Amino acid sequence: MGAFLYGVSLQWKLDIRSKTLLITCYIVPLLFFVIMGGIFTSVMPEARYTLIQSMTVFGVTMGALIGLPPSLVEIYSGDIKKVYKANGVPLISGLALTNISAYIHLFLMSIILYIAAPLIFHAEIPENPGRYFVSLAVFIAVSLSIASIIGLAVKDQAKTSMFSIIIFLPSTMLSGIMFPVKLLPKAFETTGKLFPASWGYKLMTESAFESGSLLPLLLIFVFAAVMCKILLRRVDQ
Repeated sequence: MGAFLYGVSLQWKLDIRSKTLLITCYIVPLLFFVIMGGIFTSVMPEARYTLIQSMTVFGVTMGALIGLPPSLVEIYSGDIKKVYKANGVPLISGLALTNISAYIHLFLMSIILYIAAPLIFHAEIPENPGRYFVSLAVFIAVSLSIASIIGLAVKDQAKTSMFSIIIFLPSTMLSGIMFPVKLLPKAFETTGKLFPASWGYKLMTESAFESGSLLPLLLIFVFAAVMCKILLRRVDQ
């Protein structure tokens, strides 16, 4: 247990020095919040009621899909994997450590948004903070699970970025954080439901837990976990 906690601590320190993680988990989401938060609340005053949720969905989706995969590619497509094997360290350790570290960073970023939005834009605080943070915890975990598939499946850094962006753009654009989903064509609305962002936003804006929003996220997580297990076996060969 001590070795595992040391590994988490070490990964945390490495991530703090990572420019990619700093940009994707903090700088860009917070900059997007400052700019778009002002635009949303000016053009649509009612946006303040869901501003925390919408900005959080953008930040978590970006931090997970664009920030995590490069770290996994670095581990499993480079010398780090050889070091793991040479020292008898299970390959799943790299996946677990990077996910835990990224999870902490994304949760911290979400807390910053939760505190800053009411102060800067008079955003409405969720009616039930406890339920909100449980929903957030689920959403972050599911988003990272999808990002893990990209990081394990693609072995080239350039291609990893391309696939991450391909998934990131529809995730955010079709999630409902920019404009109501009902305004989208039916095909786009259906496509948006394939991504965690849509269900995460819906879950975090609901006044009570609804199985209709939670169950799809759990199914996506189970699917991603199975895929990661298969991909780890391939990496180990």
